[in-house]
Amino acid sequence: MSAYADLRALGVSAAARTTYFDANLELMRRSVDPATARRAAVLILFGNLDDKPSDFRSAGVPAELDVLLIERAATLNDHPGQVAFPGGSLDAGDAGPEAAALREAREETGLDPDGVTVLGTLPEVGLPVSNFLVTPVLGWWHRPTPVDVVDYGESASVFRVPVADLLNPENRRTAVITNGSRTYRSPAFRVNGVLVWGFTGIILNAVLDELGWTLPWDEGRDIVPAL
Repeated sequence: MSAYADLRALGVSAAARTTYFDANLELMRRSVDPATARRAAVLILFGNLDDKPSDFRSAGVPAELDVLLIERAATLNDHPGQVAFPGGSLDAGDAGPEAAALREAREETGLDPDGVTVLGTLPEVGLPVSNFLVTPVLGWWHRPTPVDVVDYGESASVFRVPVADLLNPENRRTAVITNGSRTYRSPAFRVNGVLVWGFTGIILNAVLDELGWTLPWDEGRDIVPAL
């Protein structure tokens, strides 16, 4: 199948709740109380980046396939400086997670939501640090529009990363965070001069695994993110 067909199939299976996600995501979902958690949505937006295809070749995806990411401003209270998917809290006026994800993506990157086809929503994932239940919204950019930072108080940069670069085993790492006596390990990616880790790295890793695109990589290559 094509990459687009793989993504559509994931959207269908997510709607039928027949997807499998690893134990990390299930544990994260259970890490917050649905009765008190705030709701949020992020947009996992795939498309074809024609001007800067990947130098790395993977049999599973075309070199021009990319995903949209942002680097959060270092001045933010929640997750400052981290790489993330566009997204944010559900507002009272939002029709649901899909509408919230598209609205937030437009506000953060300037993209035109009319150029995005929503392929489905994935199961909610808990973000205990800020007490959110986050719905990942899977999208395809059928008509890409220019993107850039809209508000430097919110984002430091907006960029599109070739998926093959994410799959490149040389760019894979395991992020290691120690808090007191406990150590946490999670998947991470080194791309575009930044480290994709934490919530975004976990979700991205799970999606790539679910799509069957992941290549074998050395999980013993640790990296300690700058906090």
